[in-house]
This record gives sequence, C-alpha cells and structure tokens, in this order.
Amino acid sequence: MSAFIQLLQQQAGILETRHLTPDIGRAIFAMTRCRTGALGTAQWACQGCQYDERTLLSCGHRHCPQCQHPHTVQWLQRQALKLLPTSYFMVTFTLPAPLLHLARTQAKPLYALMFSVAASVLKDFAQRKHGGDSGFTLVLHTHNRRRDMHPHLHAIVPAGFYHPSRRQWHKGNKQFLYPHAPLASVWRARLLAAINAHPTLTLPPSLPAQWVVDCRAVGQGLPAIKYLSRYLYRGVLPDKDIIDISDDQVTFRYTDSHTKQSMTRSLPTPYFLMLILQHVLPKGLQRVRDYGLLHGSAKQKRHAIQLMLLHMAHRTLPIDVPVNVHTTRCCPTCGERRLVCVGVARPR
Repeated sequence: MSAFIQLLQQQAGILETRHLTPDIGRAIFAMTRCRTGALGTAQWACQGCQYDERTLLSCGHRHCPQCQHPHTVQWLQRQALKLLPTSYFMVTFTLPAPLLHLARTQAKPLYALMFSVAASVLKDFAQRKHGGDSGFTLVLHTHNRRRDMHPHLHAIVPAGFYHPSRRQWHKGNKQFLYPHAPLASVWRARLLAAINAHPTLTLPPSLPAQWVVDCRAVGQGLPAIKYLSRYLYRGVLPDKDIIDISDDQVTFRYTDSHTKQSMTRSLPTPYFLMLILQHVLPKGLQRVRDYGLLHGSAKQKRHAIQLMLLHMAHRTLPIDVPVNVHTTRCCPTCGERRLVCVGVARPR
C-alpha cells in the first residue's frame, strides 16, 4: 500500500475536523477505501491454465497514487500516436504568487481561463509567424518541487507547420520558436482581462509587472510527454521520495529548482497531507487538452502529415510505450499474458 494512503487512513479523523473543499473530501473518501475491500473484489482467470485469483478493487480516483499507472500508459500511448516526426518545444505559462489565493478558492473558473488564454496566445503567435496549421497539447500542473501551490501550464508544440493549400509541411527552427518577453506580456494582459471580465473572480490590488513564460527546445516530442506523464499520473509525490515517517512528522526529498541539488523538507503529518491534498483538482476539470493538429478531430489530417514526413525521413515514429497492457495480465503460473478479469463482486 502507498505510504501516502496509509498516512491518509491514519489521519482521516483529524483531517475531517478541518475546513475541506468538497473535492478534497471526495478524494479522501475514495483514497482511504482504495484496495481495502470496501469497494469489492475482482476475479481474474487465466485462459491458458486453471489459475485464478481475486484482487481488491481500486478507487480509480485521478489523484490516488495507487491507481494511476494504467492511466499513465494509456495517455502515453495516445499522445505517442499523435507525435509528428519533427522537433518540439515546451512553453510554460506561470501564474504569479498574488493570484494563488484565487487558485485555492476559485480553482475551476481560474484554471479554465488559464487554458483558454494560453491557447489563444499560442494560436495567435503561430498565425502571425507562419499562417499555416499547427497544434499543441496543454497540461496543467499545480505544484512546484517543494509541493507548494504553483499553478502553471505546459504546452508541447511542434516546431513546424502545415500549409493546407499546398499540402506541405514546413520545418521550423529547431532552436527557436517564440520570444519569451512578448509571450509573457500577452499572457499577462489577456489573463488579467479575462479575470476582470469574469463574474466571480476578483483581482488582488497589486500584481507584478513582469510575468514568467518559458520557451525551450526539447528535441523529439516523446521525452517531453514522458516527463509530463510522470507529474500527471503518479500523484503529487511518489512514495520513493518520502524518506522518513516518524514522531508525527513526514520528511520528503525534492530537487531544488535553482541549485539542482537534492533537498529535504519535514512537516507535521497533518500539514504534510494538506500540502499534498491542496492539489486535488475540481471535479470535471480536464487537465490535459489538445488543440489544432493534435486535437482528436484532426486525426485524418495529422495521419496524412505523419505519413508524408515519415516517407521523407525514411524512419518510424519514436513510439516505445506498451500497447494494450491492461486488457490482460501475465499469469504467475504459466507465464502467458492470458489472465483476464471475469467478474467483479461489490460489497452490499
């Protein structure tokens, strides 16, 4: 069992006395029952031999560290199939500290605005630069390496663009996409205007004049989406980074973003749990969104571009993620991947 889930089960009574949002309350309710038998069991049977087994059902909550590995593989598989055999960039849109209060109290409308504004910025910059068809994937992260609240959006953007009338792909510069300062300026102006126009969001009295938008080359796209998947589906803090639990205190390891050195942080157990739980996203908020050529509606056009580029490059797509890993499991008796789920028993 995950160390975080064990701590959550031990401290659930204490956390219930705190003022929790409905989303955090639902997350605690789900995760404290994950793989405990409270949700029921699944029966698995091997199609190649007589082996069968019963396993405790998982909660399936998107913030549960015990449930997310299959989702990681699924997302990587889907995104890898969308990759174009070209260079990619990662553009990061950061929210300044004075807006963190809105992120804690009005997360759903604020994050929705962040997605719409970041998408509009990237679309307009692409249109001004080349006028062709492009695309990108936006991914929401809410924490920094110390696991404090730090909302930001990562965009994975291909370097080139597609000219639809000529049916040609134009390669972009492998080292440069868009300048940082204009990106940050437009991001700031548009997000502030969107927040001002929203009926339930109110800006703080003072805001920094300079915001941070980072744009850097990441080579081929697969390493970038693998990096993002670790933060999307492994939970806010993996068990391997929790290095000590004693005296009602939890110590975890992280890498300092400036010095790149390994650091530790120690907190009383309830404070540690709330540090992690503050990153539970509002129900219904989609944290990964595809646009343009990477959107599901552009599948045929994207496939044609992939074939064209592959023919030119005489190579295959860099896909090395497993396919269909959770339709079957490996049988511990005969060793074949023929163990399938044949039934589920729910508690009455």
